[in-house]
Amino acid sequence: VMNAQMVIEGRRGSRTVAFKSWVRGVDESFTEYLEPPREKGVKMLKLGDQLWAYYPTTDRTIKISGHMLRQSVMGSDLSYEDLMEDPLLSSIYEPEITGEEMVGDRPSWVLHLTAAREDLAYDSRTLWVDKERFVILREHRFAKSGKLLKTTDVIEVVEQDGRWIAKEVDFRDALKSDSGGTRFVLDTIVFNEEIPDYVFSKAVLRK
Repeated sequence: VMNAQMVIEGRRGSRTVAFKSWVRGVDESFTEYLEPPREKGVKMLKLGDQLWAYYPTTDRTIKISGHMLRQSVMGSDLSYEDLMEDPLLSSIYEPEITGEEMVGDRPSWVLHLTAAREDLAYDSRTLWVDKERFVILREHRFAKSGKLLKTTDVIEVVEQDGRWIAKEVDFRDALKSDSGGTRFVLDTIVFNEEIPDYVFSKAVLRK
């Protein structure tokens, strides 16, 4: 269970979107947006490979699918497709260690990932993984043509309950010329929390 925020930098300045998420395994997650007032009460539910969003202004629940998955989440540099991705990259990519580099003061492995399926949003990726803490510190995502699509840079890593986790991350959509990036900031996280089953039901979207 986590509380976090996205600081979205755009041409007209920055805005902060705060939210709370409940996550169980890799197939179930529920997110409620808390701020700003315009987005307050928007809820998102992920069950397996399906995603729904509830909008209180229209009192409607919409299934996000098809081309809609490529749209930006709350005007950020992240797409719905990014949120839906299987976090176990080894199940959808073929990995190869291609070298070693320093990321800041951290010795890191450089991994090149090649898509194992045709239907993935990114055909290949390059990851810089902390050798000691096994945290992804930097990532570049590419199209089939080799064009850079997205970049990720981890700004701060913290240890909690024996786990190293990214506390602050900078996401950038390389195709958005007017974007100043989206900074993800983790405020609090609780591991191994017992989450009631009803949290991951469509009924909770309208509560």
